[in-house]
Amino acid sequence: MNDHSSLPAAGPVPVLRLGDVLLVTLQGDLYDNTAQRLQQDLSETIAASRVTGVVIDISGVEIVDSFLGRVLAEIAAQASLLAAQTVVAGMRPAVAITLVELGLTLPGLRTALNTEAAMDLLTRPAPTPRSGGNRQESP
Repeated sequence: MNDHSSLPAAGPVPVLRLGDVLLVTLQGDLYDNTAQRLQQDLSETIAASRVTGVVIDISGVEIVDSFLGRVLAEIAAQASLLAAQTVVAGMRPAVAITLVELGLTLPGLRTALNTEAAMDLLTRPAPTPRSGGNRQESP
């Protein structure tokens, strides 16, 4: 089937703002042009709105390949440079296994079982590893 007009991921990926957090829900495959547009939209939105976090819900994604892994890592890196944290939510066990098998560590990304847990992660302070010393967290 070569009818690209019926592909669900062909249009823009919706980005919702919930307070200081942007919520992105990925459904199905993410293609090159859609991924580039998402990265640009997120960067512009983070810079313009000064949000502090990004939640990427991938519960609707069946397969994560090296392309999507790289896109997620690049989004996290861009968000971090703009002072926002990124959390990936809803990763299926098969997806986690695939990421490990591909050797993708996804630096800069934190994970949560679902969107609610991701929002909780972003609203509480997180330890920031710094070179030159360890930071103690109070209980």
